[in-house]
Amino acid sequence: MLRSISPVVPAERAVARTAAVRHAGRQASGGVHSSMAATRIIKKYPNRRLYDTEISSYITIEDVRQLIVDGEEFEVRDAKTGSDLTRSVLLQIISDQEQDGEPLLSTQLLSQIIRFYGDSMQGFMGNYLERSMQLFLEQQAQFRNQMGSLLGQTPWTMMNQLTERNMEMWQEFQRNLGAGLGNRPQDPPKTRPR
Repeated sequence: MLRSISPVVPAERAVARTAAVRHAGRQASGGVHSSMAATRIIKKYPNRRLYDTEISSYITIEDVRQLIVDGEEFEVRDAKTGSDLTRSVLLQIISDQEQDGEPLLSTQLLSQIIRFYGDSMQGFMGNYLERSMQLFLEQQAQFRNQMGSLLGQTPWTMMNQLTERNMEMWQEFQRNLGAGLGNRPQDPPKTRPR
């Protein structure tokens, strides 16, 4: 008996692979990242292919970028030697992102960073950049929380609150205006000249 096998289009395969990468990451961490979860290992082969040992499948550099976006902890290891290649893969992702979209790092900033290599301040600069990024992320989280609490309301609730505030201000204005007019001594009636 012949069974027909539908061909899998490469784009469909990539979507399925990306979904598997995300699903495996969520399962490993139970939906929440914990320090108890084992670090995900990605092997890099000489042909530059990346193999995710957690899902037992080859992945792309874009899949690795998605792991970063999702907050997954991982290491990239050379398949033969076992040496850590994580930094070089991260730099490749940064390079790809800088070339493809709107650059985050200006030419001037990159030049200044390069000047620190080999300088006596190199170690200090790395720590400074790391602390600055951490402070920025904390401030961003605070801002998002504030905006979330403001925007967490439905638009109608916000409109109702604004309307109520405006009505209260208008009523207060009218009371003050009325009180101001009521407390004024009345002017004597004007008489017409005869």
